[in-house]
Amino acid sequence: MSKPLEELIKELPRDLKSEVRDFAEFLLTKRAKKAPKKLRQDWAGGLSDLRDQYTEIELQKKALEWREDRSV
Repeated sequence: MSKPLEELIKELPRDLKSEVRDFAEFLLTKRAKKAPKKLRQDWAGGLSDLRDQYTEIELQKKALEWREDRSV
């Protein structure tokens, strides 16, 4: 069984304790900076030029195919 974090830190030399503190502060700062992303809608109307070629359902299926092709 592993030791609790506090015990492990107590066993470290002073210079490594400082590194642990720096890293912990970095992790806290990194988490605090993550703001929820706003929903992008700049894609709206992006496929309007295809409306005469496909029905809405066909266009949805086609968009899924395009996404699958890009993920490969």
